[in-house]
Parts: sequence; C-alpha cells; structure tokens
Amino acid sequence: MANVFDILDERGYVEQLTHPEEIKKLFEKESVRFYIGIDPTADSLHVGHFISLMVASHMQKAGHRPIILMGGGTAVIGDPSGKTDMRKMLTVENINNNVTAIKKQIEKFLKFEGENAAIIVNNADWLRSLKYIDFMREIGVHFSVNKMLAAECYKNRLDTGLTFFELGYMLMQSYDFLYLHDNYGCKLQMGGNDQWSNIIGGVDLIRKIGHDDSYGFTFKLLTTKEGKKMGKTENGALWLNPEKTSPYEFYQYWRNVADEDIENVMKLLTFMDINEIKELTKYKDERINEAKKRAAFEITKLVHGEEAAKQAEKATQALFEGKGNVDTMESIKVDGDVSIVEAIVLTGIVSSKGQAKTLITQGAISVNDEKIDDINYMLTEKDFSEGYAILRKGKKVYYKLTR
Repeated sequence: MANVFDILDERGYVEQLTHPEEIKKLFEKESVRFYIGIDPTADSLHVGHFISLMVASHMQKAGHRPIILMGGGTAVIGDPSGKTDMRKMLTVENINNNVTAIKKQIEKFLKFEGENAAIIVNNADWLRSLKYIDFMREIGVHFSVNKMLAAECYKNRLDTGLTFFELGYMLMQSYDFLYLHDNYGCKLQMGGNDQWSNIIGGVDLIRKIGHDDSYGFTFKLLTTKEGKKMGKTENGALWLNPEKTSPYEFYQYWRNVADEDIENVMKLLTFMDINEIKELTKYKDERINEAKKRAAFEITKLVHGEEAAKQAEKATQALFEGKGNVDTMESIKVDGDVSIVEAIVLTGIVSSKGQAKTLITQGAISVNDEKIDDINYMLTEKDFSEGYAILRKGKKVYYKLTR
C-alpha cells in the first residue's frame, strides 16, 4: 500500500509538518494513532470541517487509526484563531447536544468497527475536572507568554482585545494532545493550517516533558485561487446537515464553483482517481462543466447519500438543461395565499423581510419566469396553475413552492 503521505501530498492536502522526514517514515513503519479536533459550537458540521474528515478517511483507509476529539471542554472557551472578538459562551447542555448530533455526521466518513476503528472522545471528560493550580504548575510552566503572543492565533487579536480566558486555549489544546498521547498512544495531531500554532504547542509540550514521539501535521484550508474561504452562501455557512442546507442547495454550490477551482475541489473533497480528475479538468472551455457536474454529484453523494445526489442532479437538469421533470425538485409548502416577501424568507434565500424587499426592488426575483417588482405581490391560485410555482433569485437559485 502507498505511503499515505504521498496520497495526501498528491491530492494537495499537505501544508506544514513539524518533523517532515520522521513523519514520512512513521507512516511507513506502523499504524499511527492520530487525532483531529472539532469544537462542537453548532449542532452540525459545515464545509470548513470537510477537509478534516477527508484527511481522516484517507488516513484510515491507509491503515492508520483516527481519534476524533470533540471539544466539549474547549468549546466553552473558543479558539481565538481568525476571530475578531470572543466567541459567544455556550452552556454545557448546548455543547453536549451538539456533540451527539455531530457524531452521526462523522460516521459517514469513518468506520467505527473492525480493524483500526475510529475512536470518538470528548475532552470535557478530562478538562472539566482539572484543578487550576495543579494544571498551571504541571502544564503552564512549559509555555512562554512571549512566544504565545507572537503566534498568529493571538497576535491578530492584540489590537482588539484578548481575554485571559482565551489565552488559555493553547494550553488546553496542548494538554489534549498530551492526554491522548499518554492514554491512547496518539503520536500525531492533524488540523487545518490555522491551527499551526496550537499544534506546535502540543508537540513541544510532550517533548519538553520527556517524550520524542509527538508530531504535528497541518493541511490546507478549502479556499479559492484568490485565497478566499469556500463554503459560504448568501444564507451563511454551507452545512452538512440537510435540514440546514438542503441537498439541492448543497449540490448547486459545487455545481457553480469557479472553473479555476474545480480541480482543487475534486482532489480535496472526493475520492475520485487523480488521473480521472486531471482528465475532466484539463479543458478551458464549456467542457469544464462536465467536471463541475461530476464534482457536485460525488460531493453530495458523500455527504447526503446517493439518492439525495440523484434527486439534486435531476432537479438541476430539469431547471437548467431542459431535461427531466420539475417534480424531481425539492419542494417547500406554503399555506394558502402568501406574499412574495414571506415566500422569499420561507425558502431561506434571505433571513429577513427587509432583505427580501431589497431583492425585489433590485429586480432579482421572478415567479414562473415573470419578474416581480411589487413588494406587495401576493402568490395566489393563478401562480400555482401547474400545481406548483417556481420562485427564482437571479439566474441560478430556484425553489419549488407547493400548496
């Protein structure tokens, strides 16, 4: 079997390694226990977590054992990386509910039975019982505040304000690695490149205490060619939960990825063969659309299942290619006559009536291919003469309304 490092490198995941040569050799010699952390700040994962799950899956397929650490303890603080202010405090009950919901999503990517079965742990089990003075004597003594404040995760917050509470995040995450190293035989922490400073903290802590088998590995974040994070829609994050982001909307997001980004998306978010990806993405004309269709289908299938992917594909064909039947579209039920403003909010195109009115005045809304410019327009029986009404925003966002 190929060294998993070569697989990850070829597909474009690899960003930074604490000990490059040692890590490559480690993958060749043994089954490595590694961990990836997820802070359960919502009851669903979003596209920002997608890369982590793909990396964990590739590692497991290559014979290594994933430990998925749910940050039930660290979520109380919140990682300050990339934040302009302190994260909203969550209750323990909120966090526990989020952990339960997220576990179900992870099972789509990893196997939890058999050889090298994945393990899920919750750092609340050891962090919440820590005694402050004992912890600071044992762990805090190994951290230089000067070095911490120079780290990217903290440096960017010094102008706007960084709480002492948040300053402790690096210590907590580093202690997680130490705990997993000592109790689960975990040698490697993996995470997005925005976690580099925190990962180094854990690697160094373990080595300062007297071990020499701790390593860190960061992978690339999902970004466009211009470096902008992907996975944001007009409705907010692109969630992996179908109740938050429908399979149709999820499919459409990947179907409309920019031409120059589609090869990277296929390498990072599908298990398609590299040669097939290169063949599909070599075109610079309209033929690149075949790659987009394939990517949208494969990614939606991975997250929502093959049946949902087929339905989303059929709905897209019906609307954009004149194929299939509009009956394949996901429908949203409205009660009786409804105002166009209410219908827009109901679909989730925007979250407020004020935003809906703005779209109408901008000429961005159509019903059954007729542009609507009256903010007081009512959807009545005549709009549902075919048994449904098609509400459209712009050229690419469609919703099927039924009564």
